[in-house]
Amino acid sequence: MTGFGYGADALWDAMIEGRSSLRRIAAFDPSGFGCQVGSEVRDFKVRDHVPKSYRKATKVMARDIELAVGAAKAAVEAAGVVTRGTALDDQAPTFDSARIGCQIGAGLIAAEVGELSAALATAAPDGDFSYEAWGESGMGNLTPLWLLKYLPNMLACHVTIIHDARGPSNTITCAEASGLLSIGESRSVIERGDADLCFSGGAESKINHMGLIRMDKLGRLAPVQVGADDAEDFDGRTVVRPYSPDANGSALGEAGGIVLLEALESAEARGARIYAEAIGFGAGHAPHSGDPAVRAEGLIAAIENALDDAAVKPDEIDAILPRATGCQEIDEEEIAALRRVFGDGLRQIPLITTTPAVGDVVASTGGVNACVAAMAIRHQTLPARINTGSCPDDLQAQAAPSADARLRRVLVCTGALGGQNAALILQAI
Repeated sequence: MTGFGYGADALWDAMIEGRSSLRRIAAFDPSGFGCQVGSEVRDFKVRDHVPKSYRKATKVMARDIELAVGAAKAAVEAAGVVTRGTALDDQAPTFDSARIGCQIGAGLIAAEVGELSAALATAAPDGDFSYEAWGESGMGNLTPLWLLKYLPNMLACHVTIIHDARGPSNTITCAEASGLLSIGESRSVIERGDADLCFSGGAESKINHMGLIRMDKLGRLAPVQVGADDAEDFDGRTVVRPYSPDANGSALGEAGGIVLLEALESAEARGARIYAEAIGFGAGHAPHSGDPAVRAEGLIAAIENALDDAAVKPDEIDAILPRATGCQEIDEEEIAALRRVFGDGLRQIPLITTTPAVGDVVASTGGVNACVAAMAIRHQTLPARINTGSCPDDLQAQAAPSADARLRRVLVCTGALGGQNAALILQAI
């Protein structure tokens, strides 16, 4: 792993200091929602992250696509490589375009309410919505290229066009597991010799009306009311309480977590700054069940497969980055899986939890957590852990300041709404 972004350095600094970016949503008025807080990537304009010749294409980029494009550029810069999208007049790309792959995890992209509302209004001539009118004329009032903003494969599409990545490309749509599954896919592409460099990870924004409604209906969001007058004084660190018996849900965020995976020989040959080596990957699927111990089987399989792939034992893992959502049902499943795999040794392994700092970033979770794991390995540091609740005695998930640590191998793992699970083991070089 030789590069990642968007804002990985800023995220790392915030986690070291124990800061949370959860605050009252500013993208729209959240007053009518049960959860009014989220984590937003503010002051981000995608036009600043694409070549001038490509700026017109930003008109057909939904927020998720914008975040992926910004993260991909940051990853290229961090990796110290040159692509067609970043080359200056006298620079040649570092890699043959046919040897650059792209596998990106994407979520269910929410349509912009303004666009839909304008078209829906034309299908309600008498104030009542008519499916017949919608079919006859309403849809025609959407912009001709409307759908191109909301197809999940458009994240990888724009990244590959901008950076001239003509190698194997794929889109993974498995909710929270998407980012890690895409990294596993990229690793396989490189291992079988079909590419030397791959964009991987995920991007998603749930900071929109549809995203909030869907997750609230699923019972995943903490009921947090913050008036506009109280926004400045709100402490986002109190919202997400992983593994705590009084936890009452999570909060949503938006992020682009894109990493660059590169063949080790290639990275060493060009003298690249290598953040970490991806030595093990595993996946598994959870059965549908009301019993957390049964649902945990998918994550157990993913972690055990990653350990087997890396040829390491559970007691050789120095830290774990789980989802740690603050949703009790999800946390119970995760705890059951970690206890099964690590046994009594679990109490000796520190957890690194990102959700209290950035919220649930869904399809970008794996990419973001992989970035944090790589930074922890590079700096040999455990970032501060936010948790205003309590947690079981055998979990190192309570609040803690940042600390130096010997981090040889770090496990990143996540489950997903649909039962998909993935695990990745990173190792220091």
